[in-house]
Order: sequence, then structure tokens, then C-alpha cells
Amino acid sequence: MQHRIIVLGAGYTGAVAAGRLAKRLHRDDVALTLVNAEPDFVERVRMHQLATGQDLEPRPLADLLAGTGVELLTATVTGIDVDRGTVDVTHADGDTRELAYDTLVYALGSGWNDQGVPGTAEHAHEIAGRPGALRLRERLARLEAGETVVVVGGGLTGLEAATEIAESRPDLDVALAARGGLGDWLSPKGRRHLREVFDRLGITAYEHTTVTRVHADRVTTGDGASVPAAVTVWTAGFAVHPIAGATALEVTDTGQIVVDQTMRSVSHPDVYAIGDAALATGAGGKPLRMSCASGSFTALHAADAITARLTGGKPRKGTIRYFNQCISLGRREGLVQYVTADDRAVRAALTGRLAAVYKELICKGAVWSAGNPTFGLPVRRRRVLP
Repeated sequence: MQHRIIVLGAGYTGAVAAGRLAKRLHRDDVALTLVNAEPDFVERVRMHQLATGQDLEPRPLADLLAGTGVELLTATVTGIDVDRGTVDVTHADGDTRELAYDTLVYALGSGWNDQGVPGTAEHAHEIAGRPGALRLRERLARLEAGETVVVVGGGLTGLEAATEIAESRPDLDVALAARGGLGDWLSPKGRRHLREVFDRLGITAYEHTTVTRVHADRVTTGDGASVPAAVTVWTAGFAVHPIAGATALEVTDTGQIVVDQTMRSVSHPDVYAIGDAALATGAGGKPLRMSCASGSFTALHAADAITARLTGGKPRKGTIRYFNQCISLGRREGLVQYVTADDRAVRAALTGRLAAVYKELICKGAVWSAGNPTFGLPVRRRRVLP
């Protein structure tokens, strides 16, 4: 009887995990199913580009998975019973289905987090996924010259959104509101370059500013000030998919699944969690941040651990580390901040056009790895032990 492996979610992590398992396990011994709500692979790190009117190349998952033996099931996950080992899914036509698994890989990722700020859900736009980015795209296209766009959140997503909008629509007044200083986690060189780009693009930075309410035409800050905003783009953090929190899995207060060094659930050994959905630790025992950079490595770790356990090997318990943070600042500028293993900035940083090219290569490489999860190297498919 085949060992049934179900992977939930086909983002960067889920696609890589499913493809790598298919490459490393013998097809006669496993039945691999990848469940995803959309038929296409979504380049989430490019949603700010989609929102500003750029057209992204369609990437059908069926093409990425062609010849792998992975069954693609386009459906929405509606429930998981980790004690019975089943997953409930709903198809676009409303039909429901229950899937049984022997091993589950949970890669449902995260969405935007309104942080409970009043008015955000009603009035703000988000770019955590394609539907939100397309809604923002339509709204930006209707703005007239001189209207104001406020991006809330000074992290990587906020910086990329603000600079992309300002570059593509120089007729708009773009502002960014950050809880801390602008790029305050960067090196001095990185901060200088970021400020130079903001100045060149005419972006207003509201530093050490907390947005306490979002209105249809403005935002209110913690000191009671009112900032005009024809459009508010909310990028202040992510929230994980809520399904895991409704199961018997051990999760954190924020809903992330608690895993060991092999990405295996500490409460249910037949479940693995990867990417944003997992609370995993990296170098120095620090939790990994929600990012593509973290997720890809967790996918590789989980796939290799599952392969080892099913074929009688010993899972490797390596520590996931960071190397850099890549930030696009429009299409012509970029910033690559080199970091320590535990994600703290060092003095070295790459800036300007070369950094933009570097970031573009990273984005293309992430898509390539989804279709080439063993990085083009030959591998031997192993037999699953009875």
C-alpha cells in the first residue's frame, strides 16, 4: 500500500516540499497530493509589482509539477482532523471531499494582519496575496494626480510597496508610516541609501509613528494627528492561516505550529509544518521570521526529514541561518543588507542598480527552485520501508 503524503499550500514552501519529496521517494511507494486554492503558482514577493500595474508571467502549477508524479488538487482547505489523519477540502463548484493522509505537510502560510486597528479591515488595502494586490491595482489606477497614498508598516513589504508605487506613479504623493526609524534595523550604509531613494522618489516618511485608526480618506496616528490618505496600504505584519489553531496541534498564541529541528510537529509526529505556518528556530535559538528566505529552507529540511524517516535514514538536524535581506526599491534601485546567521545587520551592504539586479535574480531563483527542488542535481529515488 502506498504511503499517502498530502501537502497543503503551493506557495514557495509547499511547492518546493512536494517537488523534492517526489524527486527523492520512489513513485511506486508514495501517493503525493498537493492541495492549493489557485491553479497557478503565485510569486508573493512580487505582489507590489502586480499592484502597480505590472503584468506577471502566469506560472501554472501543472507545468511546474509536470512529470513529477505529484497530483495537483485545486481546492480550498476547510478543515483538518489530525487525530483521524484527514483533511477536508472544498472545490470551486462547492463539492466537498475528505482526504486521508499518512504524512501531512502544512504549508498554508500567512495573510495580512490588521492588528485589530479600527477601520483597517474596512478601508485599507493589502498585498499579502494576489486578490488583494489586484484590488489595490484597480484602486491606484483610479487615483488622480496629487492624491495621497499612505503605506503603513516600515518592514520589507512596506518599503517595497512605497517605493514601487512612488516610482510607477510619480504624480501621487506617497508616504510611509513606520513604528520605528526608517530602516532602523539596517546598517548605516543601508539606512543612508534608503533615505536617498526615499528623497529621490519624494516619499514622506513618518517615523516613530503608530497608526491607531484608518478612515476612508485619512489615517489617525497615536499622537492624534490626521494624515490624508486617498488610499491606505496596510503592510504591518502577517497573520498565519487560522485552520491550524482549530485543530489539536500544539500551536503558539499566534497560531503557528510548534515544530522541532526537522520541522515535525511536537504534538503530532505525522504532521510537518513549514514556512510562515511554523514556529521554527534558527541560529542562536531565535524564531525564524516570516519570509520567503526562511520558508524555502524549512521546506528542504522537512522534505529531507520525511524522506529519511520513511526510508530508514537519520534526519539531519541542521540549523537554518540567514545570509542577507534583499529589498527592491522600485525597478531601478535595490538594497541587499548582509546579516549575521541570526539575522542582524552587519556593515556590508550592496546598493543601487546592482542590488536591484541581485534581488531580481533572487526572485527568479525562488520560482526556479519551485520547479527544480533538487537544484538540477541528480538524485536517487529511495524505497519506502514497509
